[in-house]
Amino acid sequence: MIAVLINVATVIAGSAVGLLLKKGIPERISNAAMIAIGLCTLYIGIDGALEGENTIVLILSLVFGAIAGTLIDIDKLLDKAGKFLEEKVKSKNNKGTLAQGFVTGSLLFCVGAMTIVGSLNAGLTGDNELLLTKSILDLISSCMLSCTLGIGVMFSAVFVLIYQGGLVLLSGLLQTLLTDSALVAEITSAGSVMIIALGLNILGITKIKVANLLPGILFVPLFYWLAGFLPL
Repeated sequence: MIAVLINVATVIAGSAVGLLLKKGIPERISNAAMIAIGLCTLYIGIDGALEGENTIVLILSLVFGAIAGTLIDIDKLLDKAGKFLEEKVKSKNNKGTLAQGFVTGSLLFCVGAMTIVGSLNAGLTGDNELLLTKSILDLISSCMLSCTLGIGVMFSAVFVLIYQGGLVLLSGLLQTLLTDSALVAEITSAGSVMIIALGLNILGITKIKVANLLPGILFVPLFYWLAGFLPL
């Protein structure tokens, strides 16, 4: 769990620095920084999405995941959590609400291969290298993101703790999944497609409810197993 706590600390520290710098950074500079973050997010997503080899598994997982996520409305639940925090903190942001920063930060820091595989590696083998590398990236991202979206990004550290900590604690139950590198690649691909969607949102091109796609990751093992019975 030490790597998870370090990751949480880097998100808080980066957000704090971003909030301190926020007042001294012109709007055109913060906007340029957000574009850079969006483009880098797209790159990370595209790079990971190409790891998968079974397009049918990807499509079915995301479709059924989107249906399940929309029925539950995970995006709304996260938004409500952000707005609850906003009411408690009574924070006002120039470019967005606390809820927006909370949801965007939570997804950016928790969706992707580094989160999933890194957390499982930490729980199963005690190998914290991947999560520590992710912590450095999150330090930079949280700093730049909070410059524009405000204190909500800092509160996303709570979601990082719950999500990554949960994966570490549950890693023993998921140990058999990690023995199949092809399945890990498919999970990475599905998560990376969500990162692409998040990057498009950051750039302002789309308003995809990325959180509602999250159950798609849970469907990957099921459809990967079913695909084994198909004559492909």
